[in-house]
Amino acid sequence: MIELERCQKQLDDFGLTTASQMLLNQLEKATQQDTTYLSFLTELLSGEEGTRRRRSEETRLKLSKLPNRKTLAEFDYSYQPSIDSRQIQELSTLAFVERKENVIFLGPPGVGKTHLSVGLAMEALRQGYVVYYTTLPNLILDLEKALSLDRLNKRWKIYLRPHVLIVDEVGYMQLNRAQAELFFRLISARYEVGSVIITSNKNFSDWGELMSDQVIATALLDRLLHHATVVNIRGSTYRLKDRLKAGLHAPPPPSYTSKAQEF
Repeated sequence: MIELERCQKQLDDFGLTTASQMLLNQLEKATQQDTTYLSFLTELLSGEEGTRRRRSEETRLKLSKLPNRKTLAEFDYSYQPSIDSRQIQELSTLAFVERKENVIFLGPPGVGKTHLSVGLAMEALRQGYVVYYTTLPNLILDLEKALSLDRLNKRWKIYLRPHVLIVDEVGYMQLNRAQAELFFRLISARYEVGSVIITSNKNFSDWGELMSDQVIATALLDRLLHHATVVNIRGSTYRLKDRLKAGLHAPPPPSYTSKAQEF
């Protein structure tokens, strides 16, 4: 027993706490099954490795700032027939991350763009990648604050370090030229260095107006689209699918009276 306690303490001292906790059970199992020394050691280290992997994933998940933990398995493709499930399955292999390519989800609000982005992020976290999520308004606010405090170079690391950077809600906020330049600098810095996932409710032809500068928009799209998969989603709002399945109808769109009818 003294020898066992000593061995457990040594494992704890080396930071192998799971192996320490497993040691007694694994010794009993090895005795009963007459396993080899190598098999015994392999099982002990596999248990430690599994625990560390789960802890690492949970830590990276917390640091990712994802808005939820929705997975690709939860996505209802039957409600969005415009999406090719085989294309999403190919993206889920994360080959695009290895190739440092981008993914852009286009479509009106509520069709599942964020869900698919988060689903890819969850798969990336599971496979050991670092992910970071932000919306475009929050990104610009953060970068402008860092710029005003002369900390922009330090803040860049938050957005350059991840293997996958998600920028959600591109299109809900029109940028001025200075803001567009900040966004362009970030996309340029990640070009062929790390993957970016973008969700937008705007067609690419509208990005000139969105960025308040056609030249910046063209240069930004050139870098984004050079190595990118574009998923164009057309369909009803995904958020209403459960409501519709329950037999409840979405409220009708508001009717507008023309100026000619007002008089």
